[in-house]
Amino acid sequence: MFVKICGVTRPADALAAVDATADAIGLNFVTTSRRCIDLETAGAILAVVPDHVMTVGIFQGYRADEILEITGALGLGAAQLHGGEGPAFTGMVAAGVKTVIKAVAAESPSVRTVDGHGADIVMLDAAVPGGGIPFEWSLVGDLVARHRILLAGGLRPDNVAEAIRTVRPWGVDVASGVETEPRHKDRDAIARFVAEARGAGERLLEF
Repeated sequence: MFVKICGVTRPADALAAVDATADAIGLNFVTTSRRCIDLETAGAILAVVPDHVMTVGIFQGYRADEILEITGALGLGAAQLHGGEGPAFTGMVAAGVKTVIKAVAAESPSVRTVDGHGADIVMLDAAVPGGGIPFEWSLVGDLVARHRILLAGGLRPDNVAEAIRTVRPWGVDVASGVETEPRHKDRDAIARFVAEARGAGERLLEF
């Protein structure tokens, strides 16, 4: 079970994710987000992240060339697209980034067009990303049979196992669910989240 800790804003929180054996961390460059960071802060965070951990830049409202410039300058392993980008835009980013994650709100009509993006990973999120409120997991439907689904939206250490049993995603993503306050992660909550997710993933393989 792939686990991503998103909205990391401090090197200490990145280290907590690494110590918990998370597979990826997310760095938010969406200017309207309360977890947005600048390039200098991103560089300080990345300096403590080992190569085996995927580093993901979260973007909305950027041109494709701007995304490629930032991911290239920082050496990010993936770009996560959170806007209303069309398939052509996704393709332009994919040409210069190893992994592209296309995020869509599970309750929005854009879910019906996600097949055309050719993204490496499809993130299904709540209507308000980072808001801490889960969406109705039954909306995922058969998307898990067609895509590597990264499930997000209101996941926490106490509900991630149930979410995995219900949806059977490829991976899970958490931001607010492991925070003591906005922008500040809780080391123990991160460790519990990763452990619960991995345990639920292993139990799925038993069936």
